[in-house]
Amino acid sequence: MSALLDPPLATPTLPPLGSTMAQATRPSQPWPRRYRWTNEEVCKLGDAGYFSGRSVILVDGVILEIPLATPAHDAILNLLDYMLKEIFRSGYAVRVQSGLNISIDTNPLPDLAVVTGSPKDYITHQPKSALLIVEVSNTSFAYDSGEKSNLYAAAGIIDYWVLDLNDRQLFVFREPIADSEAPRGYRYASIQTLTTADAITPLAAPEASIRVADMLP
Repeated sequence: MSALLDPPLATPTLPPLGSTMAQATRPSQPWPRRYRWTNEEVCKLGDAGYFSGRSVILVDGVILEIPLATPAHDAILNLLDYMLKEIFRSGYAVRVQSGLNISIDTNPLPDLAVVTGSPKDYITHQPKSALLIVEVSNTSFAYDSGEKSNLYAAAGIIDYWVLDLNDRQLFVFREPIADSEAPRGYRYASIQTLTTADAITPLAAPEASIRVADMLP
């Protein structure tokens, strides 16, 4: 029976007199550590139904809950999807609220992303970059035009648009540059604010022009 008992605790060896206990016992890595989720792990959680009724994205290994889409948001998303597909045809794919694996632990699920190739190219994996990203914003405008713009600048996205449904404006972010004082170390050097009287040309489709008024209800 004695073999089933836990072995007696070993007597700890104290450090020599005058030494620092913290230095003698400090682990090589501090615990507890923050666990960083990966895109693959979050996909598995979603498949298992853990996010039922919620909308989430993954940024730097942290799962963030974002507002659920409203009918107006979905309607504008469908409209923009149609418009962009008319511009970006052969050789491109327009993806709606689909994965964009910027890194192993960051997938912001942009509302719209124009990528090279065709939809069949991304059956087994997600794209890692995009030629154009559009976010349709109402309650998430501060995040989309702030922290998320730094995220996309750091990822090298050259053309990023934020459509503000509340003030009926389009914000165009271009020319990502390094900036040690900016979040993530990057920002956009060019930020334009367009109204319903203006039009915009995607960098990847210089022959096209879209009226901001046509992008709004």
